[in-house]
Amino acid sequence: MIESIHKYMKVGLIHFMAYPNTMRGEGPIEETVRKICVDDYFDAIEITWIKDPEVRKNVKQMLDTSHLTVAYGGQPRILTTGSNINDLDEEKRQTIMKSMKEGIDEAYEMGAIGFGFLSGKYEEATKEESYKQLIKSITEMCEYAQSKGDMKVALEVFDYDIAKCSLVGPVAMAKRVAEEICPKYKNFGLMVDLSHIPMIHEDNWENLVPIKDYIIHAHMGNTVIDDPAHEAYGDEHPRFGFPYSENDIDELVAYLRVLLDIGYLSPERRPVLSFEVKPLPYEDPDIVVANAKRVLNIAWARV
Repeated sequence: MIESIHKYMKVGLIHFMAYPNTMRGEGPIEETVRKICVDDYFDAIEITWIKDPEVRKNVKQMLDTSHLTVAYGGQPRILTTGSNINDLDEEKRQTIMKSMKEGIDEAYEMGAIGFGFLSGKYEEATKEESYKQLIKSITEMCEYAQSKGDMKVALEVFDYDIAKCSLVGPVAMAKRVAEEICPKYKNFGLMVDLSHIPMIHEDNWENLVPIKDYIIHAHMGNTVIDDPAHEAYGDEHPRFGFPYSENDIDELVAYLRVLLDIGYLSPERRPVLSFEVKPLPYEDPDIVVANAKRVLNIAWARV
């Protein structure tokens, strides 16, 4: 593609994955957010909870100044607490829903355009009961977000049998949820991720085309799925081209082509497409981010 990548998308970075010591809402949040704010390669940033009100205020000021589009990831509120929004224990479900609503409040406070989350684990024998709990939780989140403004609520499609073992899940389940919720709530949609497609045992066309009308947010990253003993196995989002991993330049080219073909990437929409990359403990986060930018530059030139 000769035209600028920024004409077709807002290139984003998931802050709390690139700098994972901030994922619990603490740590060097201000200094690492600033790195993204001063990097004009990025048009968007995805943040998560920030527990200290003063830090939140300072980050908000930086984001307001930066001209970055902001999205909010509610996933850490679920994953770091071992919670499940489709928990069959209603008391536990209500506890995580309280946190989700607090996250929606925080997302509005930070000027976010969208709030992301994921479905939880399930047992095959009680799959339909888990589905009903999921629909109940999504309905609550959509209604709550809608009562506050026009922010989107996005269910991220995860794996169902490798790492997160989420109810949603294969594309058929994602489509089922979208077809039930979208007619009632215009603020709802699906989030897709190149990292998760191999984990769901689907290819780009199988994973994206059936839900193309419901996709409102997208990520790009990598995964290792062949060896459960590997240090980056599962939903760890290693850098592109990591040894024994699934995704590098060729795979990103293919993903971008499908996103263009289904109309997700377009000059009229300029949607967010964010890197989800996470350094291993011995890797420099800034170099991992630089890796991602180089890979996208090369891939876009080949689209």
